[in-house]
Amino acid sequence: MTVVVPPGVRQRTVAKARTLLEALPYMREHYGHTVVVKLGGSAMTDPKLAERLAEDVALLRLAGVRPVLVHGGGPQVTAMAERLGLPTRFVGGHRVTDAETLEIAKLVLVGGVNKTVTEALNRHGVPAVGLCGDDGHVLLARKRLGAGGEDLGFVGEVTSVNTGLLRHLMEVAVPVIASIATDGRGQSYNVNADLVASAVAGALSASKLVLMTDVPGVMQDGELVSELSVDEAEGLIAAGTATGGMIPKLEAVVEAMRHGVERAHIVDGRVEHALILELFTPEGMGTMVTRGEAPRGEGATQ
Repeated sequence: MTVVVPPGVRQRTVAKARTLLEALPYMREHYGHTVVVKLGGSAMTDPKLAERLAEDVALLRLAGVRPVLVHGGGPQVTAMAERLGLPTRFVGGHRVTDAETLEIAKLVLVGGVNKTVTEALNRHGVPAVGLCGDDGHVLLARKRLGAGGEDLGFVGEVTSVNTGLLRHLMEVAVPVIASIATDGRGQSYNVNADLVASAVAGALSASKLVLMTDVPGVMQDGELVSELSVDEAEGLIAAGTATGGMIPKLEAVVEAMRHGVERAHIVDGRVEHALILELFTPEGMGTMVTRGEAPRGEGATQ
């Protein structure tokens, strides 16, 4: 069948309409669902990428998706620590956090990065509210030890999420959560942002968890793994195949999916509109973690 383009209508204009219609099944699939997005890497440090991300979140919200954003700010915390002459050390992807480093993390994440993200969203017409664990005890935590029992200092793991507060806010705004938690008695903890996002996604029964980072996804032998089952992801951790910052990312994915999150995605935040490409196109990008259903392009929805 020959498609007739009326006079005065350019072919590229018709192509734009087709693109929108191709996204329609994915918009329908995600309508009314909660998607938790962890921001990291260049998506937070490159002003251009930060603006594109704000546009993505605006589109998600207009399409009926209920986004919740979680962020860390590792490079910014490291830069501030170096300026103050404090050493930086990581164990298993977690920053060893003494009292001084904790204060720096709170200053940078809560007072700096959080406000930058909320301001970007507000500029694009998205009402956003910045939070950390102390705000309404949205994140309660306890001390976390390293995998080998190492003392990591004031590093925590989330024990509960104030879902009532978050759901109330989601009715009118996008919550933007900094990865600082509290024990509820005045002690703050630095928590890996991937694991905060996982806890929030599980507590809110989110349909998806998206981790944005500065790598294409999970890599094996120099090649991108486009899809993993949750069991395979867990196996990469147990076998020691995952290293460095990928360890807490896979831990976050496994934990979220064990608590009911349907799918998880590890995507390259250096790509413009990575969030929309992953959620609203059939090809997607990065690594998608599933429960072992059909792979991309064979009946699986993103």
